[in-house]
Amino acid sequence: MSRSVTSRNDAAPAAVGPPLAVLQRRTLAVVAASTLVVLAAFVTPLATSVATAADLGTGAGGQAWLLSAMSVGLAAALLVTGAAADDVGRRRVFTGGLVLLAVGAALTAAAGSTGVFVAGRLVEGVGGAAVLACSLGLIAQVFPLGPARARAAAVWGAALGAGTGVGGLAAVLLDGETGWRATHAATAAVTLLLAVAARLLLPGAAPGRRPRVDVPGPVLLVAAVCCLLVGLVATRTGAGAGAVVGLIAGGVVLAAAFVLAESRVRAPMVDLGLFRVRGFVAATLGALVTGAATVGLMSFLATVLQRALGESLLAVTVLVLVWSAVATATSVGLRWLPGIDGRVLLAGGLAVSAAGLAALAVLDTGSRATALLPGLVVLGVGYGAANAALGREAVAHVPAERAGMGSGANNTARYLGAAVGVTLVVLLVTAGAPAGTAAGLLAGWDAAAFAGAGLSAAGALAVLALRPARR
Repeated sequence: MSRSVTSRNDAAPAAVGPPLAVLQRRTLAVVAASTLVVLAAFVTPLATSVATAADLGTGAGGQAWLLSAMSVGLAAALLVTGAAADDVGRRRVFTGGLVLLAVGAALTAAAGSTGVFVAGRLVEGVGGAAVLACSLGLIAQVFPLGPARARAAAVWGAALGAGTGVGGLAAVLLDGETGWRATHAATAAVTLLLAVAARLLLPGAAPGRRPRVDVPGPVLLVAAVCCLLVGLVATRTGAGAGAVVGLIAGGVVLAAAFVLAESRVRAPMVDLGLFRVRGFVAATLGALVTGAATVGLMSFLATVLQRALGESLLAVTVLVLVWSAVATATSVGLRWLPGIDGRVLLAGGLAVSAAGLAALAVLDTGSRATALLPGLVVLGVGYGAANAALGREAVAHVPAERAGMGSGANNTARYLGAAVGVTLVVLLVTAGAPAGTAAGLLAGWDAAAFAGAGLSAAGALAVLALRPARR
């Protein structure tokens, strides 16, 4: 007998669905491919920022926005789109996110000014947020809790790692050393195809479900995140200290207002009571540390190697591809070990990442980029293990009907961490003495790598300490 899947949130109960195994395979394929494309889009400007800035006439302040705009869109919209997915249907929000990602990529590819490019990246961030927020919820919808879901989450984690390498490789193959538009145009085309596949293949939304109305929550959250991230990014754009402090202080006030508003509504966008659940806190903390330590440092790798050591874009891309390939292989391999406790796996991934980050602090003016290979391999193992664990833990401690919220909260923590991490890495790297020289950049890189290692190790200990309470 074949089984079909129905869900109060995302499947029409009156229709006869496909066999469960078929639905699982095609859902996982669409979700993993879409996640890979989001991550590939995320890293594209990291590889081509020099050519992009030269073509658009972007100044020093604008270059920071070239790298940070999609992070702002992601972090601001992840929780909002996750809550919307739980209310109006995950397939609908997921497909809409892919369309927005395609629109943003097309706008970026056609940009004739820095402002238009940044606007396109912000739109890509909002679209990517919808995709990432729905991904784990869709997986949880068709895969029952247990080994099957753990294996599916590992595949999703592998897509996160693979996307980083694929994005850099696509930039080399399509744009070379001096171009930058072709990769964005290709992203738009591929994403539109995925949107069609999502509409046709993913489980549909239940008719007649009335969405909850929580207007203050989304407005306050988006405003708080935008103020905080714009304030952090402004530290790299030459803005005055008063403006930076004002933006960050405004973000803190808005965040406090968000918590107060969510505690007073009947159906909040995010259940604040979940922060009393140790497993949920551990997963959120792990995502925050992964974004700040690993994603933050790796986002600046290409800049340091190209400016300080004179390495080519191809050489840098090969190094990132090694890291990405190891992370992907680790996540895929862990799908066959679903019995490992998710919290222990997450702590182990952070601990291994700490060792890998420390091993990256080996550069001086006489170094070659290949000196980073051992550390990148170790970091790839830790990052892949952490991704696999986060894919499992993000939805394991929330009610099934709020899986989108759990996924959105986890990814929000990751990209908030990434935004903070990139800012701190830039400050540490550019503070190296003598400032602005190759020796200064490399000394700053080593300091940033050690700082990331310490943060990751502390995160591992904290996750281990957050042992679930006995029932």
